[in-house]
Amino acid sequence: MNILSAIGNTSLVRLRKVVPLASAEVLVKLEWENPTGSMKDRLAEAVIARAEADGRLKPGGTVVEYTGGSTGASLALVCAAKGYRLRIVTSNAFSREKLDHMAALGAELTLVPSEGGLTTKKLILDMIDTARSLSREPGSFWTDQLQNLDSIAGYHALGEEIWRQTEGTLDAFVHCVGTAASSRGVATVLKRRKPGVRIAVVEPAESAVLGGGAPGPHKIEGVGIGFLPPLFEPALVDEIVPVRTSDAKDMARRLAREEGLFAGTSSGANVVAAIRLGERLGPRARVVTLLPDSGLKYLSTDVYRLS
Repeated sequence: MNILSAIGNTSLVRLRKVVPLASAEVLVKLEWENPTGSMKDRLAEAVIARAEADGRLKPGGTVVEYTGGSTGASLALVCAAKGYRLRIVTSNAFSREKLDHMAALGAELTLVPSEGGLTTKKLILDMIDTARSLSREPGSFWTDQLQNLDSIAGYHALGEEIWRQTEGTLDAFVHCVGTAASSRGVATVLKRRKPGVRIAVVEPAESAVLGGGAPGPHKIEGVGIGFLPPLFEPALVDEIVPVRTSDAKDMARRLAREEGLFAGTSSGANVVAAIRLGERLGPRARVVTLLPDSGLKYLSTDVYRLS
């Protein structure tokens, strides 16, 4: 066994204090229990293993990716465990903790400047172009998370865990969209198990492109890329919930102070959306969502910084 055997099988707990009395029960999956503190460990393990299996990634090769940080740390973990060089394209738009975490695990970082520390469509496209350029070097394998279908399979086990832990008694699943791999992977499993389960996806209200709005800057890290993700599958989605950055941050703080759950901004957005849906479904229903990563990744940001 090695560190990769610790990925998955995370806890599912019920929210007790932030959920209104008239709402459905809301359960959250603690994805920070994965080794790097993020659900992205599941993706990284899947895309590297599949690339090894079909020869796209060879012994001594170099892995390349663009990322806001969590995918990069997860790839760094897998590459460290397997002995691959890793080159990451990222930005100052993302928390210092995420950048330091990737570097600590051995990733070589290339930083693309952002506009005022915000996530924008231009930033994402600039990062992609930089990664594409690096991937042209001999021996390189670009995981290309926005296009890579292997990443979806990395979340099938997450869907099965949710099904097993709830014993199939869930009415809805809620999750934010970045690449769309995680929401699609989980939804594929849950819809197969229970076709009537409701799937709600979450995006920043400031960049509500899934709902037909215009792209815009926001500060919910890791989600809301400003254009329709290639892996997004609308046939699996029953509704789209826009959440403001300010509401996501406020809920992240409430989760820490009232529930003892120390999570990131996308977790706050997920819970805001889950509660909205839960209030419509009523107290006899059960909604499941994810806390994708740990609040330890955001201590230097205005989500938790004291001054």
